[in-house]
Amino acid sequence: MTEERLVLAELLEKAGESDFLRAVAEAVLQLLMESDVEGLIGAGRYERSGERTTWRNGYRDRTLDTRLGALQLRIPKLRQGSYFPPFLEARKSSEKALIAVIQEAWIGGVSTRRVDDLVQAMGLSGISKSQVSKLCKEIDERVHAFLDRPLAGEWPYLWLDATYLKQREGGRIVSVAAIIAVAANTDGRREIVGLHIGPSEAETFWSTFLKSLVRRGLRGVKLVISDAHEGLKAAIRRGFGAGWQRCRVHWMRNALAYVPKTQQSMVAAALRQAFLQPDRAQASAMLRHVADQLRPKWPKLAAFIDDSETDVLSYLDFPEQHRSKLHSTNPLERLNKEVKRRADVVGIFPNEAAIIRLIGAVLLEQNDEWQLQHRYMQVEVMAELVTAPEATDPRQIPCAA
Repeated sequence: MTEERLVLAELLEKAGESDFLRAVAEAVLQLLMESDVEGLIGAGRYERSGERTTWRNGYRDRTLDTRLGALQLRIPKLRQGSYFPPFLEARKSSEKALIAVIQEAWIGGVSTRRVDDLVQAMGLSGISKSQVSKLCKEIDERVHAFLDRPLAGEWPYLWLDATYLKQREGGRIVSVAAIIAVAANTDGRREIVGLHIGPSEAETFWSTFLKSLVRRGLRGVKLVISDAHEGLKAAIRRGFGAGWQRCRVHWMRNALAYVPKTQQSMVAAALRQAFLQPDRAQASAMLRHVADQLRPKWPKLAAFIDDSETDVLSYLDFPEQHRSKLHSTNPLERLNKEVKRRADVVGIFPNEAAIIRLIGAVLLEQNDEWQLQHRYMQVEVMAELVTAPEATDPRQIPCAA
């Protein structure tokens, strides 16, 4: 204890005012590590003891980012065994996956300079191929266990959205669709229930994915929320017999494509009036009224509204407390942004396994965070929805393309 006080006293005398707190933090953490190592070894520095289990073997440098700035620490090394301070977090699963993808990209032929830049940007260096292999195996086991887990209970709401990534295939670069599925269960909690990679969004692709969800136990689906994909609409009808809500955000974007930019604000304001109505009947009447008003000037827009009115208003058949989260795929937007942020670091994935490894690790982390948060939907209202009779309104079931 006396020695520790002397170290701190010397530090306080030497530290400048601007670096004072950071220097103190470094010294305190260093003392904690030295104390931990003494207990692990069974003897202090330069102490002779019959209870000693091993010896010190130098240090390895490690940077710890804190609110005080970057702390430069020296982690003690042992001749036999290893020591890692408990206050330093190991890398998150997704960051480990990112390391593995980068290394695999190098093996797959990506330029060495580019990989080196990526590694340096992450503050990493010197990872051997054996370490990469071990790291990949560990991540793959956890990700596949998460993505293939059984789904128990009923899941009334299902959100589906796709994001496109670049992948090397047969010596060329192709664009592949990564479909993410999020569902809300009867406890009012949302979970990420699936990830699927495919070359396109054809009906066979969607059908395969939805069948895999059913095999794992996904049932009780009453409404699927997604963008407009003809293949998906047919797959939903065959796989679930559930209602379909066309994402309102994407619908508005598609509608405004029929209007000159100078008129888009006015048209958007008129269309939004329909979404402010308290029930489906009034919303439908308002939307038809707006379509009739716009028909003389923009007949294609009016025809688009006529054809898609049923799809974009499906969420109004469900409890009012849930509607703000059912009318679009916005609940997936933040998740998709995080996926793209991680994927952009890699740029081009060497293979499909690398995509599943990295994106799956991101999804695993996000799902864990969601389980620590409050319920996503009111459980009392969800219970009423589950006990209600199945909807028989043919407007809720889209026809096959």
